[in-house]
Amino acid sequence: MATLMVDFIISLDGYGAAEGWPGFWGMEGPEYLAQIEDEAGQEHVALMGATTYRLMSGFAAQAPDDPGFAQLTGLPKAVFSSSLEAPLSWKNSELVSGDAVEAVKEMKRTETRPLRTIGSISLCRSLLRAGLVDRFRVVIFPVITGATGRDRIFDAYPDVTLDLVESRTFDGRLQLLEYVPTVLDAPPGAGA
Repeated sequence: MATLMVDFIISLDGYGAAEGWPGFWGMEGPEYLAQIEDEAGQEHVALMGATTYRLMSGFAAQAPDDPGFAQLTGLPKAVFSSSLEAPLSWKNSELVSGDAVEAVKEMKRTETRPLRTIGSISLCRSLLRAGLVDRFRVVIFPVITGATGRDRIFDAYPDVTLDLVESRTFDGRLQLLEYVPTVLDAPPGAGA
């Protein structure tokens, strides 16, 4: 049975991106980039929605010799979308047009490789709400982008408790936090 990790990079105030800021808020360092490259080379199935697919496949097409994108291109990718059409142009990408939750349930049952999301906020929200997420990981960048932030990660999420299982600091400023999530029906102590 495969495990599923939801994986986000976020600003301290919970945004996935910010208008006018460079990728990684311009704060990626050698330790963090080495971690990304190492993980891209680890066998897993990457899960993403249409918006992330368009963005990442575009980056991969622009930089085919970049080691990180070359490794990601080589990985199997499941793309959940009702707007894209098969066949997808990015190598090793399979379009899944049915219900994402049901498809991931089946993947968890039959896949031998770990499953990991890339971006895809609404997909991750659906998978977490359905109780399919085994690990929830964020890398927090030390910026607050209240005026320019976009793609708020946690809006419309269910209430979730998180048990910390790993933490690490990269380049003296980026904080990785990995948790086991538990989705709550109600806040603790409510309706007792």
